[in-house]
Amino acid sequence: MRSIIHCLIFFSLFLSCTRTDRSEDLSQLVDEELSFSLEQYKLMAQSLPDANRLPRTTSRDDGSLVTSGTDWWCSGFFPGSLWYLYEYSGNPEILAEAKRRTAVLEREKFNTGTHDLGFMLFNSFGNGYRLTDDLQYRDILITGAKSLISRYNDTIGCIQSWDHGNWQFPVIVDNMMNLEYLFWATRITGDSSFYRIAVNHANKTIQNHYRDDWSSYHLVDYNPSTGEVIKKQTVQGAFDESAWARGQAWGFYGFTVAFRETGNPEYLEAAKNIALFLLNHPNLPDDMVPYWDFNAPEIPDAKRDASSASILSSALLELQRYVDEDLANTYMHAAEKIIRTLSSPSYRSEPGENNNFILMHSVGSLPGNSEVDVPLTYADYYYIEALMRFREVFANE
Repeated sequence: MRSIIHCLIFFSLFLSCTRTDRSEDLSQLVDEELSFSLEQYKLMAQSLPDANRLPRTTSRDDGSLVTSGTDWWCSGFFPGSLWYLYEYSGNPEILAEAKRRTAVLEREKFNTGTHDLGFMLFNSFGNGYRLTDDLQYRDILITGAKSLISRYNDTIGCIQSWDHGNWQFPVIVDNMMNLEYLFWATRITGDSSFYRIAVNHANKTIQNHYRDDWSSYHLVDYNPSTGEVIKKQTVQGAFDESAWARGQAWGFYGFTVAFRETGNPEYLEAAKNIALFLLNHPNLPDDMVPYWDFNAPEIPDAKRDASSASILSSALLELQRYVDEDLANTYMHAAEKIIRTLSSPSYRSEPGENNNFILMHSVGSLPGNSEVDVPLTYADYYYIEALMRFREVFANE
């Protein structure tokens, strides 16, 4: 039955196109969008007020550029995007900018007050190390990984996410995204403690975050002394039992990576089941850019979230490597549909507009009335990553 559903998705989206024509057309689109992103981020770099500030979003009050310091959870996305754009272009100007914007984040290697060091350090220094083999980057990353695991509780088997709020030991599904950093740290150092912590965290997330339909709660609060679950919530979603779109995308991406790093078939099944939930959800719009919550009460007038779409597309492009041909085709074509939609005038900005962000119409936290229907730096990052992954697919054909 699952194969039939996947085939129906495939044929309904792409029956009118031949595989060869579509591949050639998509390859051209990908190159055009990466070239556009390169020029847009050159302008972005020029617009930043000083070297220690990083782009965050656009103000809903006056439309001005909102920046952040290095301690904001998304500070690593702009430098990470620059590294991807350097990888694409070989442009020395972008290389210099990537190095400059990455360097300001070094202070965060000692930050033990956040679980988001994967976003902050691995997206920036990690991409930089992958492309340059700079040993200083490696050392910074190792120090940061040690800071990250300082938040681990062995009784619970998880890394604590937040230090604020009325929770005792809150763990959010977003935290799955930071495990790649720990898998990397074991490969580089040979210290298996990073790997053990990442695996324990992933296992406990499957156990307690996911419902029977493979939708996820946003947050699970634990008793730090006993490891027992206190409550489950969806803080940034419509209500506790809803499927907050970006949370679903974070988990999907995280388990795809966890399978790559461990080969554990349980993680592969988790990723496939989450994909099945997302791609066949009755509230997924035809253009495949999710509403901010799959159960938002204001659907079909609910805000869309381009960031969820870009994360989803990038994860689909990785997951298609690990499955049979039928599923791979389903995931590839879903990712293509998303990228085509995000690259359209409905979501992609015009040159020099949108404060030089690439994508429009993302949602940070609608319940918190924060960053609603604005560009977001991580929406751009995963859009660029998805484009780069499409290039890799074309290179291997």
